[in-house]
Amino acid sequence: MVVIRLSRGGAKKRPFYSIVAASKRNRRDGAFIERLGYYNPVASGSEQGLQIALDRVHHWKQNGAELSPAVERLLRAFSAKQAGVAA
Repeated sequence: MVVIRLSRGGAKKRPFYSIVAASKRNRRDGAFIERLGYYNPVASGSEQGLQIALDRVHHWKQNGAELSPAVERLLRAFSAKQAGVAA
């Protein structure tokens, strides 16, 4: 089964997460199928803290992928932000 989840990277005390589609059997930071975006919780200034390829997320969801709770929360926030920019 495929799950869309966060994969941690970055240095100690400076986390950086990739949003990836991966097999549920693989480790959190192990092999993944496709990178769908990123989340930088310590972004400051003009740095972009969240970027998600919504079309690819919808593609994976249509093909049976599950979202982790953290990614689901980030997706809702990103969608609301995009809707606010478009309006």
